[in-house]
Amino acid sequence: MNLAEIKKQMEKSVEHLKVEFSKMRVGRATTSMVEGVRVDAYGNSMGIKEVAALAVPDARTITITPWDRSLFQEIEKGILAANLGFTPMNDGKIIRLTLPPLTEERRKEFVKQIKKEGEDTKVAIRNTRRDAMEALKKNTELSEDDLKRQQDEVQKATDHSIQEVDKLIDSKSKEVMTL
Repeated sequence: MNLAEIKKQMEKSVEHLKVEFSKMRVGRATTSMVEGVRVDAYGNSMGIKEVAALAVPDARTITITPWDRSLFQEIEKGILAANLGFTPMNDGKIIRLTLPPLTEERRKEFVKQIKKEGEDTKVAIRNTRRDAMEALKKNTELSEDDLKRQQDEVQKATDHSIQEVDKLIDSKSKEVMTL
């Protein structure tokens, strides 16, 4: 494991956290909130983007326009099965999902969830560091000075990644509490 691979693996953990945060339903509607929904269509399980157009006409609404009108019920079933906290409303042409307003209690739950996701990401980063350190110690070709220098580099990469996670947690928590 070289330093570039270690940094890349840590960056992947941070990117994963960004994706998870973007999926969180906080105040503003985004299509990423429903992109994970699976729909049973034509005998297969498909992603919602494969069977419908997604749009966000305003900050509290997501609209879903199926390519095939026969899929309305299946899309609604998929949304309900995904347990996103939305109740789909179907007018025969489009399906509307309206975000309920956030209460103070719900905001605090989101902050807890944000912190948990962040902590999970930090654990993944630390696991990467641990694996890298073990690999370095097993490498008998390294001199003591080289070993120490590489361990310092791994630690710097870890510290940088964890600082990035902390910034993401802080900004997302502020966003949730100020909406």
